Amino acid sequence: MAVLAKARFHRLATSADMQGKTLDVQYNPSELTFTKTAQVAEIPVPGLDTPLLQYVRGQAETVSVELFFDSTEDGTGAEAAPVTKRTDKFYDLIKAERSTHAPPVLLFTWGGTAFPGEKRDAFRCVVTSVRQQYTMFAPNGVPLRAKLTVDLKEYKPLRLHLQELGFLSADHTKATVARDGDSLSRIAYREYGDAREWRRIADENRIADPLALKAGTVLRVPKGASR
Repeated sequence: MAVLAKARFHRLATSADMQGKTLDVQYNPSELTFTKTAQVAEIPVPGLDTPLLQYVRGQAETVSVELFFDSTEDGTGAEAAPVTKRTDKFYDLIKAERSTHAPPVLLFTWGGTAFPGEKRDAFRCVVTSVRQQYTMFAPNGVPLRAKLTVDLKEYKPLRLHLQELGFLSADHTKATVARDGDSLSRIAYREYGDAREWRRIADENRIADPLALKAGTVLRVPKGASR
């Protein structure tokens, strides 16, 4: 059975102490399964046989990977090395780092290319689940073989979301993110130099209540912004 070549987990620049660290898979998986779903809402209409479907948003792509580890080359007796010396490093990928208070952002690669950008032999992600299954033990109970099932979820930073919004806009509409304490008039002044232009942004984003703006909201800014 064919296997993937040089599967690796690269820690990306989430913190200075972790940047660039790489974990190599001992036995590469024979297959990868990618899953991409969309969130769709059902809108019930009286008298119809089925509800209307309304697209809400896309969901993050996911990948499930099975990894195999074996430490029996160091022996199988009482002095055998536990396989956990290798597997615990992968198990740590789901734990929060001290500097970021979150699990590390990773680039999962295969096929021998370390940082291939947008090519399909890499997956920018975070680990959402790790399951360790021990399949062989030494006489003293030390685990010698293990199978890890690692679930990965696509990670896309905000700057990439904003870039994609810009790429899809034929009229050069731009995007901005509401900050703490922002109002539409303040954003209009920042973007156009005129706070009275807030209604253009409200109409573009279909905002009925301009006072209900929340920090972190991504807003489309119509053509004519000064930036």
